[in-house]
Amino acid sequence: MAKSIALDIGTYSIKAIAGKPGTRPTIERAVDVLNTTGLAMPTDDASEEQLGTLIDSFLKDNELARTDVRLALPETVVSTKVISIPPLTDAELASAIGWQAEQHIPIPPEELSLEYQVLYRPVKKDQGQMRVLLVGTRKAMVERFVDMFHQLGVEPTLLETQVISIARSLQFNVDDPTTLVAHIGASSMNLFAIHQGELQFVITNMNGGQVLTRALESAVGLDTVQAEQYKRTYGLIENQFEGKVREALLPGVRILTGEIAKSAQFFNNQHTQQPIKRVVLSGGSAMLPEIVQLATAELGVEVLVASPFAGVTDNVPNTVNQPSMTVCMGLMQREM
Repeated sequence: MAKSIALDIGTYSIKAIAGKPGTRPTIERAVDVLNTTGLAMPTDDASEEQLGTLIDSFLKDNELARTDVRLALPETVVSTKVISIPPLTDAELASAIGWQAEQHIPIPPEELSLEYQVLYRPVKKDQGQMRVLLVGTRKAMVERFVDMFHQLGVEPTLLETQVISIARSLQFNVDDPTTLVAHIGASSMNLFAIHQGELQFVITNMNGGQVLTRALESAVGLDTVQAEQYKRTYGLIENQFEGKVREALLPGVRILTGEIAKSAQFFNNQHTQQPIKRVVLSGGSAMLPEIVQLATAELGVEVLVASPFAGVTDNVPNTVNQPSMTVCMGLMQREM
């Protein structure tokens, strides 16, 4: 199979994996570079040129090919819903999906780009409702995003949401306990539940790792670069740096764990027979020292850190923050 590039553009950094895609990808290289623009999506001509210039340099500097480039859309510009409706045939669903989207996706129909997928359809109509995944974005925004890559000589072969990529990379199966995934990016946190291997609900929260960095900047008097280094090095360790870093980070970390707890409670209230039994932390902030111990104590369930390279034996990169590569890994695992 030909080589691919999986690209995840975050507001803090740009991540890429190069290699051969498949359910067990062969990784040749993983790259994680600071995003100096702070942009994840272009919103006008100026930001499109700014971000495009950075991505062009990123591809050149890291000698990344411009063929079979797989892209993730940030969840902040996507509306992802799992809906339950009476069982319909494919033809009936195709006719009804526009009306369903109007009820659940807060984007005007004339501006909406919609994808949907049947997650569950009962064999018989009296066996309950079917579940359908709706993914809506604004056409103009996606067109601008793709156009930016066209200007760079890139014809994207795949465009999907971060949540779908992350869920694929974590390889859930029907025997796993009901799990809440918290993908903590720099400027937002994506939360989604998986039960019996199936996506159940998605929430995007506008708090992320930058909440922690800013807390350090103000409390300890550091610039942004220093604050990021201290955060990653000392984290929540009590006996490091006189505990000052931990003390500064704790309120922000508790904001994040509080949002995780709220999402778990929301799910549990609706699914009393299948409550959340496990939380998986993904994204760059999942490697914050001692965050697992604190989250376990705060949430009262098992807490794990995502291991997107668990099924890979060759060239496993040890120079990158592995939980931050879950989106890229999911893109690489997509069968075309």
